[in-house]
Amino acid sequence: MTVALMWEAKAAPGRGAELLDWVRSQEPSQPLPLRREVLCAPQDRVLVITWWDASYDAELPELTDPEAELIARPAHRWRFESVE
Repeated sequence: MTVALMWEAKAAPGRGAELLDWVRSQEPSQPLPLRREVLCAPQDRVLVITWWDASYDAELPELTDPEAELIARPAHRWRFESVE
């Protein structure tokens, strides 16, 4: 089964580039995901999606929250499983 973990955060005003740099510096820990993608959106939002060969309820390493001054609100997290 494939599980996708999604992590999304909105940067504090004027700190979008710093949030993106922080996300890029966060190396996935062991085990490594099948795939990892970093995306950006207007209003300095950053999205990270990782794909794993695991069951839906497996314990997987998730991206932590950056320091509070870097984000406008706590990060959002979602977990999805493949249906195909």
